[in-house]
Amino acid sequence: MALKAINPTKTNAWKKLSQHFLEVKDCQIKQWFIEDAERAERFTVGADDFYFDYSKNRITTETMLLFKELIEQVDLNDAISKYFSGDIINKTEHRSVLHTALRAPQDTDLMLEGVNIIPEVTTVKDKIKSFSNDIISGALRGATGKAFTDIVNIGIGGSDLGPAMIVDTLQYYKNHLTMHFVSNVDGDHVNETLKQLNPETTLFVVVSKTFTTQETLSNANTIRSWFLESQLEKSVEKHFVAVSSNIEKVRDFGINEANIFPMWDWVGGRFSLWSAVGLSISLSIGYSNFLSLLDGAHDMDTHFKNETFETNIPIIMACLGIWYNNFFQFESEVVLPYSQYLNQFATYLQQAIMESNGKNVDRSGDRIDYQTSSIVWGEPGTNSQHAFFQLLHQGTKIIPSDFIAFAKPLHGNKDHQDKLMSNFFAQTEALMNGKSERQVSQELEQQNISETLKSQLRNYKVFEGNRPTSTLLINKLTPHSLGKLVALYEHKIFVQGVIWNIFSYDQFGVELGKELAGKILDDFSSSSTRNHDSSTTKLIDYYKKLR
Repeated sequence: MALKAINPTKTNAWKKLSQHFLEVKDCQIKQWFIEDAERAERFTVGADDFYFDYSKNRITTETMLLFKELIEQVDLNDAISKYFSGDIINKTEHRSVLHTALRAPQDTDLMLEGVNIIPEVTTVKDKIKSFSNDIISGALRGATGKAFTDIVNIGIGGSDLGPAMIVDTLQYYKNHLTMHFVSNVDGDHVNETLKQLNPETTLFVVVSKTFTTQETLSNANTIRSWFLESQLEKSVEKHFVAVSSNIEKVRDFGINEANIFPMWDWVGGRFSLWSAVGLSISLSIGYSNFLSLLDGAHDMDTHFKNETFETNIPIIMACLGIWYNNFFQFESEVVLPYSQYLNQFATYLQQAIMESNGKNVDRSGDRIDYQTSSIVWGEPGTNSQHAFFQLLHQGTKIIPSDFIAFAKPLHGNKDHQDKLMSNFFAQTEALMNGKSERQVSQELEQQNISETLKSQLRNYKVFEGNRPTSTLLINKLTPHSLGKLVALYEHKIFVQGVIWNIFSYDQFGVELGKELAGKILDDFSSSSTRNHDSSTTKLIDYYKKLR
């Protein structure tokens, strides 16, 4: 069965939240801390190696009780049940959404159209394991007998962003193989990558469900042509593998059917890193670490399914996002990992969140008159402190922030870690407390400057504070903890989609531009440019003169 279609703004809970918002919108977080010695304890959740503190948000106990009412009135529990059991919740594409099945234990029974899908998932995992072990050990070699040294993942969107982020984040755990990711159809991207490669020792992983994606196939064909400049045609099957469901097109490319890893219709692209799309991850960090990544995600699945509202981190995070987006009208949220290893995490979340929940039609097919997805962005601290934190602290926009850090450094440098973490904790405190005009005046009085200059500087040094932050402190970066972190945000996406009454797992918004691009590509080989607005026509004609 499909998800229920319930307009959240018509619920009693939403109406109560609207009234409650008017009562608390101007309240100061720091004042709540003064008045309530138990506030930090009340708004903190521990989940094994995860410690989530959301006390520095513009919420009260009543706020969260009203959100509890809201998730009951939109029947989130029913949605969660359908999500995990394989119901057709991606109704517009008539698909189940079962990326969670990819990390379920082997003894799980999950029936889809009368068939338990877990044995098939297990078979693919075994294939990933065997192939990864053979490549890493050197048992499986290239056409000239040389062991592989480089792996190139060729994909785009979910076939690139997820694996690329995981591989980059877990580089501490990587083996001797050098990983490369080619995604952009920009020829400069693929050619700069090829400059680094020896065709005799490079394995190419082509990732495309349909094996028709323009960017991926363009890059794959360019790479194949480059490969054949020095290698025999029969060598293609030794150096190219595919993750795809289009067996015929993959075979036509020259890839051995034994080296095709399947993709399932019930796994969306941006949630596919847990599947054979994660082959590059397994090749980079080894299958045991890849399995640990899956296990971590499953642990978060269990947390999400079983924990009550008060201790359920993904649900709480989802509700906070809706509180700021729909009631305060804060349009964006920033993700601030205090770990350089998470350099690509915000980029990954941009697709995961905005492609999922950037929708303007509800599950009844009606246009929506309320906000859906926030704009998501971010960079690692402390670099970001010296970039856009000025806006966070003193800008006219208020931007809720997720701060993420690992308590234990992987390389053991305690001095660096202490400095990093002192900044991590200081920023959330500073964003909440700010600095009052009185505090600024007292500081200026200690400086040997004129009264005129003191008066001129005073307003520039005031920080309003009351900027909301959530803090996620994780013991250590491991494949397991990273799996938990990614799954946490996946479930946040799901919960927000349920509340907003939208279909989170289609992405029709990416199609129009692709359709028009195909027509414009034909224009490039035509003597005339037709059927465009005057601006587009002039731009195309100007480009054709410069080609």
